[in-house]
Amino acid sequence: MRKCILAIVVLAAMLASSCGGAKTGLTKVTLMLDWVPNTNHAGIFAAQANGYFRDAGLEVKIIQPGEVYPEAAVAGGAADFGISFQEQVTMARADGASLVSIAAVLQHNTSGFASPATLGVRNPADFEGLRYGAFSSPFEEPTLRALMQAAGADYGKLNVVNIGFNDPLAMLAAGQIDLAWIFYGWQGIQAVQAGIALDVVMMKDYTDVISDYYTPVVIASEATIAAKPEVVRAFLTALSQGYEYAAANPEQAAAILLNAAPELDAATVRASLAWLAPYYIAGAPRWGEQKPEVWQDYIDWMAGNDIIPSAIAADKAFTNAFLP
Repeated sequence: MRKCILAIVVLAAMLASSCGGAKTGLTKVTLMLDWVPNTNHAGIFAAQANGYFRDAGLEVKIIQPGEVYPEAAVAGGAADFGISFQEQVTMARADGASLVSIAAVLQHNTSGFASPATLGVRNPADFEGLRYGAFSSPFEEPTLRALMQAAGADYGKLNVVNIGFNDPLAMLAAGQIDLAWIFYGWQGIQAVQAGIALDVVMMKDYTDVISDYYTPVVIASEATIAAKPEVVRAFLTALSQGYEYAAANPEQAAAILLNAAPELDAATVRASLAWLAPYYIAGAPRWGEQKPEVWQDYIDWMAGNDIIPSAIAADKAFTNAFLP
């Protein structure tokens, strides 16, 4: 986090400059995405295009991460809000960052471990002997180890290859790796559209081994929440409308996302929205709702696997207080 301070200062100056246009009477805020625009962000762009942010009195600037990622940008004050993940928020708070998850984008974990269908991988026991393309996250090894051990397999027989930010789908298709951790709602759909036949061991099918957790989430800093609670509430009111719209109207939400990010593949976006829309709210009483037990169970699992030095307070890591 300390290494990002200079970059955060520079980014803050750039954002301040870019927001210095004509007075609109709207409160200017920035939202940093976790990656390039994709269907996890459909409700954000729906809120923008349908005027929900404006109706809430906000002018929202949506930016993508560069050298600084959302966790550092939000903690350092360069961005008001960000898109992150429960596991990242937990690690950041364990490291002293004052980040808070203020809404869950999806109600369930839609990630899984993908492999070429020709390999016949059906469960974690089949991971033995495969080449796993790692992105160097501290929770990869404990996750794979737990899944494999529960299936009676030996994690030591998994070959871990660091691929960094290279495209895992391309590497799977080229036979450079055999296993990759993907978000099925985006990369899994991309594979289908590209004709890449995959088998995916979904995390949601192994919650008896590793509890479900929220990924992605919307974050703010404790400082922003304390200083601008009305802005946080207005932002989430508009964002809720955007995700409710995307959940009910996936075709229209796909068109909005493609208009905002025309570089995306149209067929992939439409198919992804159709698959992902039910996960925005699922069985929750409202979009964004987070359960204490989901946070506590995964925090305990992370602490128990030495991903964080000790358990953090779950009730400080998230809040539902600003949801409409």
